[in-house]
Amino acid sequence: MNDSRGTSTTGLVLAFLAGAVSGAVVALLTAPRSGRETRDRIKEIARDAAGKTVRVPPALNGAYSRAAEAARRAFVEAFEPKAQDRGASTGRSGH
Repeated sequence: MNDSRGTSTTGLVLAFLAGAVSGAVVALLTAPRSGRETRDRIKEIARDAAGKTVRVPPALNGAYSRAAEAARRAFVEAFEPKAQDRGASTGRSGH
């Protein structure tokens, strides 16, 4: 069985990032600034982005781990019989 969810999610994230970068480039190129100011601004944005992209994979892994653990706990709790249900199912009245 082929799990393509990871691939489609990765593609979606990359497409979103590509769109964001394209929009930023268009905004910078059409802004009323001199060429030097625009180049300096692009360099500044590139430095900031490079610093932030290092933190993205660990943050995504952490978020995935927390979500998987929460789903696992919810699944177990959904199928775990409650103490009250156990007493009622055995026919005991609890007196």
